[in-house]
Amino acid sequence: MKHKSICLLGGTGFVGKYIAGRLASSDKHVRILTRNRNNHRDLLVLPNVELIETDVFDSTQLKKHIEGMDAVINLIGILNEKQHNGDGFRKVHVDLPKSILDACLKLHIHRIIHMSALNADANQGPSFYLRTKGEGENALHTFSSDRLAVTSFRPSVIFGPGDSFFNRFAGLLRLTPFAFPLACANARFAPVYVGDVADRFVRALDDKSTFGKHFDLCGPEQYSLKQLVEYTATTLGLNRHIIALPDFISKMQAHTLEWFPGKPFSLDNYNSLKIDSVCQQGAHEPTSIDMTVPSYLGSNNRQTEYDALRKIARRL
Repeated sequence: MKHKSICLLGGTGFVGKYIAGRLASSDKHVRILTRNRNNHRDLLVLPNVELIETDVFDSTQLKKHIEGMDAVINLIGILNEKQHNGDGFRKVHVDLPKSILDACLKLHIHRIIHMSALNADANQGPSFYLRTKGEGENALHTFSSDRLAVTSFRPSVIFGPGDSFFNRFAGLLRLTPFAFPLACANARFAPVYVGDVADRFVRALDDKSTFGKHFDLCGPEQYSLKQLVEYTATTLGLNRHIIALPDFISKMQAHTLEWFPGKPFSLDNYNSLKIDSVCQQGAHEPTSIDMTVPSYLGSNNRQTEYDALRKIARRL
């Protein structure tokens, strides 16, 4: 079966916009569900895209808006919660996938592609984030069959124009003169390019060899967090000394900052970083940070995203 109409949850986010663009360029009908339609009207420059304002956590509304679709792509996730007990993570990473599953089974929708996370593990994950990601992924794959084909992708940190990784550290480095204290400096990542991630999602839609499977997604190279922050400073032309904080100070920093507005760093983040975000085996995606990051770091990213969407629209 060719999946021609796709409901995209999380389609207004960083990865979602890239996936929406690729789906639109392949002549798919894309229905994006969002909390605030007016904030994302830039997506309407894409052909075959409809933007619907709704609450995806309301099961009745969710069912209403995915009815008639051939497939559902779920990208919704959070890195921190307002609470400190895991309830926020559970609502987003477990309850929502279960609600999507229930709606798809009742509406006879036969395809789900799900965004999980590298190291997601319902039983042994060291953080609420990783445990709930694992639980939600497991719930979907329990019902993966000929009746409902599920594919999950587990990326390392994702980079590209508009990312919240390199751009976030760029902002912090500009505000911090001379020395930059860094928690969990030895944590390791294999950054994967957002375009490569989007391509994998779109190619998987009609690829039966991906049905029922889980795929780790990593870039071609591994780095420590310290190396990535040093790379960011060098790319920006900033002379900063990156100071790796001892583990007990990193943990103290997490305990403190998780009570700050917006939770810039939390104990759950600290616990997630106990496991390196790298792929142990399998193929790696081709795009390296050197091929992309210098071209966008420090740019006006919202304008960059808008220009990219316009270019896609003009090609169609």
